[in-house]
Amino acid sequence: MESQALFDAVKAKFGDAALELQDAGFRPAFVVVAPASIADIARFLRDDPAMRFDSLMCLSGVDYKDRFAVACHLYSMSHRHAIGLKAYLPKETPSLPSVDAVWPAANFMERETFDLYGIVFEGSKDLRRILLPEDWEGHPLRKDYKYPESYHGIKV
Repeated sequence: MESQALFDAVKAKFGDAALELQDAGFRPAFVVVAPASIADIARFLRDDPAMRFDSLMCLSGVDYKDRFAVACHLYSMSHRHAIGLKAYLPKETPSLPSVDAVWPAANFMERETFDLYGIVFEGSKDLRRILLPEDWEGHPLRKDYKYPESYHGIKV
């Protein structure tokens, strides 16, 4: 399915929650969605027979200085098509619904994104640090993160 047709299908079902199609310079294209709707749209993309996005290839955070984004790369094994799903989040309180009920593999990727960017995934089955120690302060992939000189006496 072409990205424009996919975007049109999401727009027809979810209206204003489908914000835009980013296809210039992106491969695959991204469907930008309202953060509150990401889990519902994800479920639709997985369950609709014309879509069947059964594989979450990647979920990651992006820091654009003035806002964050969560980007999901999806693939359909049966239809052999791909699309990206993206939600922009405010810098002050970055959070959005978890998609781990849609794709269980999302849990590890959401934990990594939480750990490194501080983005909260509401309704996650297990949102805790996965790469850094529990007592680590801050989120090191944020552009405004200040690296500590040492950690427990060890120079970093």
